[in-house]
Amino acid sequence: MSRVVSVAGSRAVRKTFTYSVMHMAVAIAVAFVLSGSWVVAFSIGLIEPLVQTVAYHLHERAWGQDDGSGEGRSREVSDSPASPLAA
Repeated sequence: MSRVVSVAGSRAVRKTFTYSVMHMAVAIAVAFVLSGSWVVAFSIGLIEPLVQTVAYHLHERAWGQDDGSGEGRSREVSDSPASPLAA
């Protein structure tokens, strides 16, 4: 069983790494096409994924505050169903 978890885990790590490399390559290519400068392209291509990682973390935290009610986590939970169809 540990072999299955290990193989799945290493596949996930490889997939994450290759996606990161692809993301940087695309960012560098687009930045070069727009700027015509390799220095600018590499700067953007290396900084953008780092900024995107922070933005993703903040996005996940914001979604974590949403309980689906449209009112955030401050909504009180009731034992009664929200609608007659929910029973």
